[in-house]
Parts: sequence; structure tokens; C-alpha cells
Amino acid sequence: MRRLRPVRLLCAALLLAASAAALAQQAPPLQEQMNADEFRAAGLDKLSPEELAALNTWLQRRVGEETAAAVEQAREEGRQEVVQRNRGFFHFGSDEPIESVIPGEFRGFGKGRRYTLANGQVWEQTDSATLSGARRSDIKVRIRPGLLGAWWMQVEGYNTTTKVQRVE
Repeated sequence: MRRLRPVRLLCAALLLAASAAALAQQAPPLQEQMNADEFRAAGLDKLSPEELAALNTWLQRRVGEETAAAVEQAREEGRQEVVQRNRGFFHFGSDEPIESVIPGEFRGFGKGRRYTLANGQVWEQTDSATLSGARRSDIKVRIRPGLLGAWWMQVEGYNTTTKVQRVE
């Protein structure tokens, strides 16, 4: 259930953005948005009704375009955030390796061990690869995607790799 939270957040953000776009397209004319003093100070009282209507039409179109661009940008940023946050789950993200650090002491590989990375991701070893005698602190780690959704972890200074899956 926890894995779906970013997807729900993205959906909520998209609904909010769509609502904002709908509201922006229905903005009232300038004469209703400003009080009489502001309207006069801007010189808008000198415009004919046709000129004022043309200005309102242009402003509505411009606000609509800017809102659409902002919604699209927010949508892409939200999508990127979901992809980045869920990298390692399912088949999210790019084919680029994940590089981080295992903070604290690293005691080698062992089936079922969990490795918490500095970036907050937690990976569990799923194969029986071992790396005995390895004791290092704050070791750099590289996790790369493999075939069929597999992920492989290797720590700096050792050639041994182990199959892992992201659990948090």
C-alpha cells in the first residue's frame, strides 16, 4: 500500500492543476476584478466597450495559455518525482545505475540482509552471494538494473555483485 502513495499524490496534483486551469479560464472581466479607483488609475475607463472587450479576450487567452503551460510543467515535474522516488520498484526510472552510500558499517553480503542507502532507499538481498570479511564504513554502492526487472548491487572495492530488490 505504501508504494502507491506517490501515485496518489501525483493524481491529486493533476486534479488540482486541472481545477486551477478551469478556474483561470473562467476569470471575470477586468472591470469586475478591479475596484473603480484601480480601473480608473489603469486608464481602462477611457477604453470603448469594444476595446475593453478585446482586452478582456486577449487577457483570457493569455491567462489560459500561461495556465496550460504551468499545468504541463507541474505534470512533468510530478511525473519525474514519482519516477525518481519509485526507482527500483517495478520498472520505474531509467537504465542508469543508482549510486549512493551505505551509511555506517557494512558487513558484507548475505541472503535476506537489508541495505539502507543514504538516499533513503532500502534494498534486500535475494540471492545467496556472500562477501565475507568485508567490514567498511560509509561504503559507496552501485545498484544497476538487469534483465527482467532484476537489480544488481556492487560495493566499492569488491568485484562481487548480488541480486537485490527494493523494499522501501
